[in-house]
Order: sequence, then C-alpha cells, then structure tokens
Amino acid sequence: MAGIGFELKKLFRSTGVFAILKAYGYTGMVTAGPMLLGVIFLLSVSYLGRFFGLAKADQDLLVAMITYALLASLLLTSLFSMGTTRYVADMLYQEMEDRILPSLDGVICITVPLGGLIYGTFLIFSGIPLGLGILNFLFFTELVVVWMQMNYLSAIKDYKGIMFGYVIAIIFSVSIAIVLCLLIEVSLISLMIAVTSGYGVMVVFHYYLLYRYFDNPKKMSFEFLKWFDEYGELSVIGFCMNLGLFSHLVIGWFSHVGYQIRGLFYSAPQYDVPALYAFITILITTINFVASVEVNFYPKYRRYYDLFNGKGSITEITKAEEEMLTVLDHEITYTARKQFYGTALMLSLGLLILNRLPLGFDSLMEGYFRILCVGYGVYAIANVMMMILMYFSDYEGAKKTAVIFAALSTTLSILSLFINVKYYGFAFCLGSMVYFLACFKRLRYFTQRLPYHILSKQPMVYVRKDGLGVKVSKKMTHMEDNF
Repeated sequence: MAGIGFELKKLFRSTGVFAILKAYGYTGMVTAGPMLLGVIFLLSVSYLGRFFGLAKADQDLLVAMITYALLASLLLTSLFSMGTTRYVADMLYQEMEDRILPSLDGVICITVPLGGLIYGTFLIFSGIPLGLGILNFLFFTELVVVWMQMNYLSAIKDYKGIMFGYVIAIIFSVSIAIVLCLLIEVSLISLMIAVTSGYGVMVVFHYYLLYRYFDNPKKMSFEFLKWFDEYGELSVIGFCMNLGLFSHLVIGWFSHVGYQIRGLFYSAPQYDVPALYAFITILITTINFVASVEVNFYPKYRRYYDLFNGKGSITEITKAEEEMLTVLDHEITYTARKQFYGTALMLSLGLLILNRLPLGFDSLMEGYFRILCVGYGVYAIANVMMMILMYFSDYEGAKKTAVIFAALSTTLSILSLFINVKYYGFAFCLGSMVYFLACFKRLRYFTQRLPYHILSKQPMVYVRKDGLGVKVSKKMTHMEDNF
C-alpha cells in the first residue's frame, strides 16, 4: 500500500470534518474494496431475490455459489499475492516499472488455469445445472483476476479511479439484475449474470487504470517467479492467514447448524450470517492501519533505514530508532483502542440494529455474533503486528505466527464439532487470541534487538536462491519468447 499511501497522506493532512471523512472513505474503499464489494453483492442479490420472489431454496443456493467462489479464489490467490506484491515493490524501487504489468499477465496465466482446473472439477460434480455451473466458473475466474489486480493497483496513486470502478461495478450489477428480473423473470441465472457482469466491469476498469499508469512491453512475464524462491515464506503466510480466517466458516457448514443445499453446496446461515457482520468489524483496523500506522509510521521507518544505508552516526541511528519505536507503539495502541471501541459498539448498538432487521436473529445467532466480534477484533490487532513484522522483513517470524493461527483455528474448529453447538465460535476466538500473543511476543523480541537483526543476522555474501521458481521462470520465459 505504499504507493497509494503517499496520496492518502495528503488527504489526512487536510483540515475539516468532511476532509477527514473523505480520507477515511477513500482508504476503506482502496484497502478493503474487493472484499467489501463481495459482501455488498452478496447482500444486494439476496435482497433482490427476495424482493422479486425467488424461491428460498434458490436464494440459499445463490448465496452459497457466491460464497464458494469468493473463498476458493481467495485461498488460491493467497499463494501468490504477497510474493507478487514484493516483486512490484522491488521493481518500483529499482525503477523498472516496465516489468510490473507483464508479471500480472504471468501470474494470471498461472492462477486462472490452475484454479479453473480445481474449481471446474468441483463444479462438474457439484450437482448444479450446466448454465449455473458456467456462470459460477466465470465468476470464480473474475474473482481470481480481481484479487491479483489489487496487488498492482496499490502501487498507483489514482485512489479516486479505484473507488469509481467499485461504484460503477455495483451500480451496473444491480441495474442488470433489476432489468433482467423485470423484463424476463427472477431466477438464479439472471442474478448470476448480474453478479458476473458487475465483476466483469470491475476487471476491465482495473486494467484501464493499470495500463494508463504502467507500460506493458509483453515480455518477461514470468520473471516474478524467481522471487518465490527468495521469499517463499510469503506464500505460506498468505495461505495460512486466509486458511485461519475462513476455515471455521467452511467447517461450520458440516456442523449441527449446517445443512446441504444441493449437491456439494452446503451452508450454515445461523453461523454464516453472524460471522459476516462480525467480520465487517475488522474494517475498522484495516482502514486505520493504512490511515494511521502506515501514514505516520512509514516516514520514521524510512528515515531509520536510510541512516543505516547512508552516513548516519550511531547517535543519529539510536535516536531515530527510539522515535520510530515510540511512534510504532503509539500507533498500534491507538489502532487497538479504536478496534476495542468499534467492537464494543457492535456488541451493543450493532446487535440491537441486527435484531430489528429481517435476518431472523435468534439467541444462538446472537451468541455467535458476540464471540465472533471479539475473535475478529483480536485477530485484526494481531494482524497489524504481523504486518509490522513483515515491514521489518521478519518473514520467518511472521510465517510462524501465521502457521500457529491457521493450525489452531482449523484444528479447534474441527474439534468443536463434537461439543455443544453453542460453543462453536469459541474455536476461532481462541485461535485469534493465541495468534495475538504470538505476534506480540515476536514483535517485542524483534524490536528489542533491532540493530542485531538488521546487521548481524545478514549473510556476509549474498547468494540468490535458485529453486523451483527459477527453473519454472526460465522454462516459461523460453516458451514465451518462442510463442
């Protein structure tokens, strides 16, 4: 988020309530746009389906198809997202911007066929009609492209353009749904056409923004794979974070509150609905991380490392380290306080509002909502500390905390299937708490020995790792050159 963070910083320097609200609005749309958009699409099509009289069974299947595609695409792209983000950052730093867009072409050429093979096989045996299967497959591939595009959009400074693309996609999708339902009939086909059309518009608009900012010489599309040998921990971190974040939802579909919708599509509305609204609470920290931690912490961080790379004296370096860590401590505390207040507000006022909405909230759903709000709040703060570890290039430490989170969240969720159903959400909450403690301990350990980790732990002679990524990169580049 560094590229766009500089632009957002200008907004936060503006005075006035509306200027601050505008800044937070842009930050939220840029940082959480695709996921937030998925939630909006989910809620919009569900409402339109009910409004136009779609059968309850079809409504459930529609939500399940969208949810399956969202989670599957996120899990797949998590293997590549952090690695490509690091590649983009390195290319920007080295002023080799002509290599950025080709890498997007390359990663899409890998993820779309790979994901298509896996998800397409699932759809073949899923038990849904061919037409719905094709639309769901198309929606999945669009999501894969969108998630990968976001790693590149964070490098451009057109935050207004990014937000405009989201708004156009939502308006276009809802308009298509209304027109099809009015002129033809409400059906799963018409609503899925609307959803895929909306995301299709977003894909095209994102490419427009990227091509306007970067050149694309159509060469060296697979060079980014070499970075996965050097930074292999990033793939593990990305995958484990998504696994730990969403595995409890999937496992819940096969619990006592879950049921089979059709074929291989399952759901657990009593758990999914509270989880969805509880998940939204982490947007408080997601937005604040960019708006506060990155914008305020980054200048101190950059100055500290510049002193190491330049001609800074020991006194200057020590003073810069103290300033940087003081700002870091302040910003993490400030972010945690905001998340605490937001969670408390959701547990009181938010729950009151949800009970008044036609969502069918019962005592079990209220219990899930309370415990998941706490779990997601703790996860959000832990995730900020894990991201700071990655700022300091402590990928090994970040990987360990992510693996702990994924293993605990998933294992405890499976074990909770054998106890009373009202305790199900505690598995994710406990996993988040242990994740928080692991991140806190690792960050404290690392920052207390910062000069040692920066200087003494570095190799005397740099040797680039040549593994599977380099071999595949050479092979794919050779094929590209001969194509």
